[in-house]
Amino acid sequence: MSLPVVRFAPSPTGRIHIGNTRPALLNVLFARAAGGRFVLRFDDTDAERSRPEYAESIEADLHWLGIRPDLVVRQSDRTALYGEATERLKRSGRLYPAYETAEELDRRRKRLQARGLPPVYDRAALALSAEQRAALEAEGRRPHWRFRLDDGIVFWDDLVRGPSSIDCASLSDPVLVRQDGSFLYTLPSVVDDIDLGITHVIRGEDHVTNTAVQIQLFAALGRAASPAFAHHNLLVTASGEGLSKRSGALSVGALRDAGIEALAVAAMAVLTGSSAALRPVTSLEDLATGFDLRQLSRTPARFDEAELQALSAKTLHGLPFAAVADRLALFGIVGDKAEPFWDAVRGNLAHFAEAAEWWGVVEDMVQPLVEDEALLERAAALLPPEPWTADTWGAWTAAVRTDTGRKGRSLFHPLRLALTGRDAGPDLKSLLPLIGRARASARIAGIPA
Repeated sequence: MSLPVVRFAPSPTGRIHIGNTRPALLNVLFARAAGGRFVLRFDDTDAERSRPEYAESIEADLHWLGIRPDLVVRQSDRTALYGEATERLKRSGRLYPAYETAEELDRRRKRLQARGLPPVYDRAALALSAEQRAALEAEGRRPHWRFRLDDGIVFWDDLVRGPSSIDCASLSDPVLVRQDGSFLYTLPSVVDDIDLGITHVIRGEDHVTNTAVQIQLFAALGRAASPAFAHHNLLVTASGEGLSKRSGALSVGALRDAGIEALAVAAMAVLTGSSAALRPVTSLEDLATGFDLRQLSRTPARFDEAELQALSAKTLHGLPFAAVADRLALFGIVGDKAEPFWDAVRGNLAHFAEAAEWWGVVEDMVQPLVEDEALLERAAALLPPEPWTADTWGAWTAAVRTDTGRKGRSLFHPLRLALTGRDAGPDLKSLLPLIGRARASARIAGIPA
């Protein structure tokens, strides 16, 4: 069996949101699990709405999520292939010209619906003679081109939904080429899947009805077997509303700017609406462990922003130093202190940027807060000599407790305020050795240090 080749095919007409990351990640994880290839294909044949800056932002968002395509293609560069396929379909009689206007088609649909009939195109264009077509064109009409479907039921074994079928009698012959010669989604997509050797099409369930048409189109263009199909459930908001590119707050860029961890977005996009438990992950490889497409539910996957925030924090808490060293370096957090610092503070972070604030507490001048001057005087006198270790905090506070009789909050809170200038924070057992004796001595004396 050949290695899988999959694709993610966004239209660069806006910024992608967390719902778009679901098919992207499912495709990537599926390919990686089997050593296959992942293709990023920009469906940019809509020249009016497609923008290079959106394509760039999509690539940047995928890169942030840890997705590195093996190949990037743009449909706008491949129109010659679609033209060749169009001519082949015309010669075989599977693509035929139709001249109805949008208004005429709308009236026909309404008449059928009024009679309780499905609004399926009646193939009236197939009955036109050459003379009638010439007369219509002489009037200034230009044809759109429809793909003639074969009768019968199309079956496929969906990797998410199981055995699936669509009766083509319930479908209109789809328009593949508009009057102006531009291509609709279906033809370029199938031509690309053939040319790029796509073996599995993993996409949202809103594409299920396209599958029968595409399977027939694969055969009409000479591909003996169509790719395997998998149609996953869609992410919706907690209230059940669908996501769209207009959901600016849920765009990948907005989530990144809000300090949400990329791995939390990935875990949320993949595991929500599946039988697998939602959990923090340390890498995409970790996310792929044990995951299978058949774990996805058939019902919409409800996405909760509050749950994402909590998952993001939990993700941070579990990340080892090696996973964040480069990011810490951007804040100037380097050297021998960097790893013990991360281990000390990560459990208290809601967002990664807060690490820089705590590095400031360790390294920069802090204005101590004096809550109990008498206690701090005795604590200063009992401050042990260096070197300091993780045991220093316990030994020091035990000595202060014995000397002053203070315990609990009345002991620990004044020390924390003086040492960090904060009311709460990381365990001082780990933080104190990083602050060091010189700074600690000055701070408990009420001197900024």
